[in-house]
Amino acid sequence: MFIERTVTDVNGRTRRILASANRAGPGDQLIVIICWRNDSPEPIRSAAITRALPRGLEIDPRDPMMQVSVDGGMHWGRLDRLWLPTPLGGTRRAIPADVTHVRWLLAEAAAGETGRLSYRATIR
Repeated sequence: MFIERTVTDVNGRTRRILASANRAGPGDQLIVIICWRNDSPEPIRSAAITRALPRGLEIDPRDPMMQVSVDGGMHWGRLDRLWLPTPLGGTRRAIPADVTHVRWLLAEAAAGETGRLSYRATIR
């Protein structure tokens, strides 16, 4: 996990840098990296890499390959297609603060294959 910071260099140009997330606080932009590996001696097909979203993080749902859940992993989809019940019996569109889990679907992973996935989030 890294914090994405914007700094100005000696020439006055702004640059984005990644810093350690050991001193992260509200409003900081994080980049969370998930490393995976198929330890099986066989290729796997139709795998899902799922991760619970830590409390206090609000994801940036723009990754077209990422699916999200707003109900603890029971239902999945793009954030703009998920709805939640309201206290008065209606429904409302889910928002980034509602996301509880993220996942990516892998069509196939060869034996021993490794990969990295990442998502952006903001600390609330």
